[in-house]
Amino acid sequence: MLELAADLLERTRRQTPFVVATVTGVDGSAPRQPGSSLVVDADGAVLGNVSGGCVDAAVHEACQEMLTGDSRPRALRFGYTDADAIGVGLTCGGTIELLLRHHDPAAEPWLQPALTDAARDQAVAVATIVRGLHARLGRTIVVRPGHPVTGSLGDELLDQVAKAHATDLLHAGQTRTVEVGVADSYCQEPMTLLVESSAPAPRLLVFGAIDHAAALARVGAFLGYRVTVCDARATFATPERFPDAVVVVDWPHRYLRSQADSLDGRTVVCVLTHDPRFDLPLLTAALRMPVAYVGAMGSHRTHEERLARLRDAGLSDRELDRLHSPIGLDLGARTPQETALSIAAEIVAHRHGGSGAPLSTGVPIHHSLPPSGALAHSR
Repeated sequence: MLELAADLLERTRRQTPFVVATVTGVDGSAPRQPGSSLVVDADGAVLGNVSGGCVDAAVHEACQEMLTGDSRPRALRFGYTDADAIGVGLTCGGTIELLLRHHDPAAEPWLQPALTDAARDQAVAVATIVRGLHARLGRTIVVRPGHPVTGSLGDELLDQVAKAHATDLLHAGQTRTVEVGVADSYCQEPMTLLVESSAPAPRLLVFGAIDHAAALARVGAFLGYRVTVCDARATFATPERFPDAVVVVDWPHRYLRSQADSLDGRTVVCVLTHDPRFDLPLLTAALRMPVAYVGAMGSHRTHEERLARLRDAGLSDRELDRLHSPIGLDLGARTPQETALSIAAEIVAHRHGGSGAPLSTGVPIHHSLPPSGALAHSR
């Protein structure tokens, strides 16, 4: 739902009821992941989708029925060959589970503040019971940093547990399901929470004001990163050369250290400076920070020489193992634009656990997200 916050916010202001169908589980190959939503409002408008189109029509019909009939939360399941699934299936062969919820802005005071924060790219997380006790299905709490938790799952201890999970996933910028078990004394039977998080866009820090940096800034902005290009040379580091980024004139390692409090486990650092005066102090600092990805441009020989200098500077093998160098995947890239695509491809593969191999070789098309915080330390 949060992915459609800007459009839904307008509906809350008009006090227009709507039904949200949200993906809560995926098995096998499926085009959308948990948190993806399709919305139908009381005026008949449709937003978003929950598949590549193969089941959206059936979900739309179910949403319309909820708007005019029984408004209690309802779970749906769509599969290709599952006998228990609705008669419409996913042509990709996977299975998706959804939760339909009827929202009345006039009766849900938490809704507008949550959507407002998400629409403004501010941190907010919504935790909803999507499987478990039927009486609690669809119950929600909202976590907004700096504000009291709103809503309730029906039990104080369960609210505390949900808040902890929501806060953790919000910091990681992830949307996913969380299993809460009986053995933990959190509930009377196993329960699944869907935590939808909306966090400020992750940062991409590009060091070195060269043509490759301009191309990478463009691709990074397209992928949803907040891009900064930093170089100590004011002649080259100009806003005109890098319209897709914030441009900073400073020594790279000094700027990176000044940003330490704003970096997290989603931050990407790309070192394109090609100059040991900049590279070594910058990489020494970056490889000791809890960021998601650190890559450096250069030949294989440059990489080996750089590793030797970094070892001399005191970096451990474990810290050096985090370095992606030479940066990028083997695409045969020649131009700055192709090189930027190669770098971006490696960043995406690293973020989601992809191999970088052609899909035609039979590697998985969809990958599960690693546990919270794992991205900052994986290689």
